[in-house]
Amino acid sequence: MNSNDKTVTIQRTFDAPIALVWSAWTQPEHIANWWSPKGITTQIVAHDFKVGGHWKFVMPMPNGQEFTAEGVYTEIVEHEKIVSKADFKPMTEGVEIHALFQAEGAQTHFTFQVMHPTVEYRIQQEKMGILNGWGSVFDRLDNLLQEGVSS
Repeated sequence: MNSNDKTVTIQRTFDAPIALVWSAWTQPEHIANWWSPKGITTQIVAHDFKVGGHWKFVMPMPNGQEFTAEGVYTEIVEHEKIVSKADFKPMTEGVEIHALFQAEGAQTHFTFQVMHPTVEYRIQQEKMGILNGWGSVFDRLDNLLQEGVSS
């Protein structure tokens, strides 16, 4: 079985230089402005941006429940990649996420991968709307980048 069978991949090209996109991904004050779907606020509980460092973001939902995203950074290569073990409770647990960055002149090509433990789990996540969910989050990131982010 190919690991691609267990992976959801989303690709975007942001009309912003790589340093800006990297800042948006690595600075808590920026993450809070795009990490959640539109209309939801992200609270940065922990953000120890180093290999082995823990991150935890909490999003209060309109129904009063909380959606918690947390994990541990396993690989960081500046302006190139961020790899993390991650849980998105209560919907997704035990995945690995890869955020890959590639400079293309004044733009940044971005690849986001969510690697699931099994093919069946990936299919279940796709049926639950993983592509639309992350797509809307990356739309918010794109809007933030267009408004301007300080590095």
